[in-house]
Amino acid sequence: MKSSYILKRLYKDYTKKYFNRILLSVFFTVLLAGSTSAVAYLLDPAIKKLFIEKNQTLIYLIPILIIVAFALKGFSLYTAKVIMITVAEEVRKDVQVDMLDSLINADTQLIDSKHSGKFIANLTNDVNMITNLVSTAILNLFKDSLTLIGLLTVMFYQNWKLSLIALIMIPLASFAARTLGKRIGKVSTQQMEKAGVLNTYLIEIFKNHRLIKIFQKENYENNRAKKFINELKEKSRKIQIVLVRASPIMEALTGIMIACLIFYSAKLVVKDELEVNNFFSFLAAMMLAYQPVRSLATLNITISQGLAASRRILPIIDDKNNISENESDPEIKITKGEIKFKNINFKYNENEDNVLKDLNLEILGGKMTSLVGHSGAGKSTILNLIPRFYDCINGDILIDEQSIYNTKIYSLRKNISLVSQDTTLFDDTIRNNIAYANINASQKDIEAAAKYSFADEFIEKLPNKYDTIIGENGIRLSGGEKQRLSIARAILKKSPIILLDEATSSLDADTESKIQKAIGFLTKNRTTVVIAHRLSTILNSDKIYVIDGGKIIGKGSHKELLENSIVYKNFYEKQIKKD
Repeated sequence: MKSSYILKRLYKDYTKKYFNRILLSVFFTVLLAGSTSAVAYLLDPAIKKLFIEKNQTLIYLIPILIIVAFALKGFSLYTAKVIMITVAEEVRKDVQVDMLDSLINADTQLIDSKHSGKFIANLTNDVNMITNLVSTAILNLFKDSLTLIGLLTVMFYQNWKLSLIALIMIPLASFAARTLGKRIGKVSTQQMEKAGVLNTYLIEIFKNHRLIKIFQKENYENNRAKKFINELKEKSRKIQIVLVRASPIMEALTGIMIACLIFYSAKLVVKDELEVNNFFSFLAAMMLAYQPVRSLATLNITISQGLAASRRILPIIDDKNNISENESDPEIKITKGEIKFKNINFKYNENEDNVLKDLNLEILGGKMTSLVGHSGAGKSTILNLIPRFYDCINGDILIDEQSIYNTKIYSLRKNISLVSQDTTLFDDTIRNNIAYANINASQKDIEAAAKYSFADEFIEKLPNKYDTIIGENGIRLSGGEKQRLSIARAILKKSPIILLDEATSSLDADTESKIQKAIGFLTKNRTTVVIAHRLSTILNSDKIYVIDGGKIIGKGSHKELLENSIVYKNFYEKQIKKD
């Protein structure tokens, strides 16, 4: 991604809409440049009229003009910065909104391919660098360029020979800054990678803190934490060192320039080619020019950081979903809820073998169909294909003879509910977690869903009942309680197709009995696809498919499979012994 393209893109998408504000900021930078130049210029008449000629008529006017110049300089700088701070925060918001919009709507495969900690690093640190590029860099570019032009004007007005000597510093400083900028860009990329790794580690620590304690890995994790933090510290240290490296270079260049100027000025004064008042005014302008020259010289560093961050952020914003639809696609209409897989082939990555191989199966409408097989057989993949979390390589999936690949994705998912063993809940109230299926649901509907899922039994015992905050992913609830909330959410959605992914695994007998009753209510007269590990689920199924190696190796009722499928019979017998 070329730098010119990135800059054009950032302007078009994020700064163009604030162009009027930026122009207003530029206006105040013009005032800033004028007032700064005026301060340097006023030293000429101040020294000549007040100290050399001892003219008392200007003794009040010149100090007042200097006060006005400084006041105008301060006001202009403040106003210009406030305007650009506002623009910067708007740009930050726009970039973060675009990135989050892309991530929220992204294919499941993209989210699964990268740890959330790295996305968070992109969303925070990288966005900060882009914000600096499109705000701080713009402000400094105009502010320092205009100020430098104004001060150079004063310098040339006082003495053009001295000005030519001073101008030598600008290309030298620019060369040094370009070299530092290249180094900064490389180190910034490395720093962001380390920040992403640290964010990833922190999320894992918070998520698995109980596991750390039970396996007594506190010291081990402390050492890992120190390692990740130290690596980030080293990269941050390198960036800061590179940044401050500009200071001794600029100080040395400035010292050389001032020494040369004093030497040459003394020669000019002796020859009566330069007056003392002109020299002091020139020297003041040059000293004031030091800051904008330094700022412009190091501007390349800010730009390099922003460009490096943009190369990481823009691909995320621009990511095009592989799972898409045509505007002309109709909404799917569910009547019976019959689902057919026709010659389905699927794999998660191009360099892997197919997970599903020429798969054909029929799921009865309004009935319960179970998928049985060993871990890794392809059962969860079949479930993931129905709501189009992933798309097959070839083949077709039909619901009531309508291809899911030729219908609106929103309408498809609207008709499907998923209850998984990995229950997903928000750090919010019980009410809001249930109502996530239907944000406009009434309290009566929410309580009814809780009642039919047997969740009301534990909700009513809580101090704040439906207003209870359940913690990150429901950490304050038991596994069975979380599962019942998940079922309540699915009940509230009232969708005609239900997907159950081992929803009753790892539960005690009493809890499982309640959840089975809740599932019975949820799935009544609805098309239900179950990944079954428990015997109780299998016995309730109208049809059972035995999956192995991504293929159907057996199908039928429980009784038929006991007679015809060795794999199923072994599975069933193991369940009997387990139960």
